[in-house]
Amino acid sequence: MAFSKTLAEMEQSVPESDARKRLEAFFDGGEFTELDKFLSAEGEVSSVVTGFGDVDGTSVYVFAQDSSVKGGAVNKSAARKIAKIYELAAKSGAPVVGFYDSKGGDINEGMAVLSAYGDIMKASAEISGVVPQIAVITGVCAGCAAMLAEMADVTIMSEDAELFLTSPFNTPDGKIEGAGKAASAAKSGVADIVAKNADEAVAAAKKLISVLPENNMALAGSTGFEENDAPVNASLKGEKLVEALADKGSVIELGAGFGSAAYTALASVRFGSVAFVATDKAEKLTADDAAKIARFVQLADVFSIPVVTVISTDGFEGSSAAELSGSVRECAKLAQVYATATTAKVNLITGNAFGAAYAAFDAADISYAWENAKIAPMSPEAGKVFMGEELVVNPFAAASEGMVDGVIAAEDTREAIASALWICQNKRVASPARKRPNIAF
Repeated sequence: MAFSKTLAEMEQSVPESDARKRLEAFFDGGEFTELDKFLSAEGEVSSVVTGFGDVDGTSVYVFAQDSSVKGGAVNKSAARKIAKIYELAAKSGAPVVGFYDSKGGDINEGMAVLSAYGDIMKASAEISGVVPQIAVITGVCAGCAAMLAEMADVTIMSEDAELFLTSPFNTPDGKIEGAGKAASAAKSGVADIVAKNADEAVAAAKKLISVLPENNMALAGSTGFEENDAPVNASLKGEKLVEALADKGSVIELGAGFGSAAYTALASVRFGSVAFVATDKAEKLTADDAAKIARFVQLADVFSIPVVTVISTDGFEGSSAAELSGSVRECAKLAQVYATATTAKVNLITGNAFGAAYAAFDAADISYAWENAKIAPMSPEAGKVFMGEELVVNPFAAASEGMVDGVIAAEDTREAIASALWICQNKRVASPARKRPNIAF
């Protein structure tokens, strides 16, 4: 790229690409302000597009790797552009969305690229919990880029995308089918959302922006949804119950392929954002479920998004294999995250809540139980074996002990949850002086 060219000539030398098309699809009206458009290495076109614009009225900073330029290889100038986006986001309190489509670092720059990636990861870590970060992977995302993408609050992949730390075909066991693919990333909890294609991945990121706050000092909510009037009854569970409680069309499930006994989703309730956790899938909670819930609640907590937990579970998985795999660590993490989360927390017990499973979630500001809920220190079957008697498990007994704040009919749930969220909206907690709790990892 010759620097003697006019502005018009310089503009023409910047090619149209999938990266720019994705940004046009992402931003309101297809318009965004590009930054450092002519910042390049040795006069060449940059392999990353950076800029800012509005999404659903929210200011957002972005970077998009351009695979049409050297396969999207990251060099020093590209890394510099990405790092600047994080710095600007930190100053202005705006979310960062990264679009990943690159074969990796530019090997011609050697150690310099490795150092530059270190600077980017440091910049991402510094704004973690300050502004939302979303990674959208529509091509290859490998090595250091894979770590950077996974450091985001939410990772979205298209079905044909690839995400890996080390190329599966370069490892001793590289013939394992599915390694590095989106389906495997979802199953292992690496990808939070898997979209059919790049366009749907972009749409998922846009919807996330509508329910996440701009930063950790802002309230999360959107007027872009319609209030729900669907009936709520005792037959509804998991996703169906959350959809009935949330504003129409607002539910965004995260981690669908990871931890099958738990359901986690961001949504809107009367135009305020809410993080829903449901454990009513008639399965015992595994280590994966516990890890999934803990990560999700931690995300909600750092951005002060209220957490509504629907509890109906026979407890945690009990097996020698689970114990040998260290499942107690993940269950302890879940309990610790709930206990230390200072955001508003509302519990709704719709079925069984026995023993450790009840205790792990017992950190709510307000708790309700349906009339048919069963709450006890252990299951009725275990009570007969260990205590030789029939345990009292009805919710009114629990209410008499102060374990729940109210017993409600299923049809009154929406109003009860909305009222609890409203009264807790200005919750303030003075935490002990410390750097952070030592989460069980």
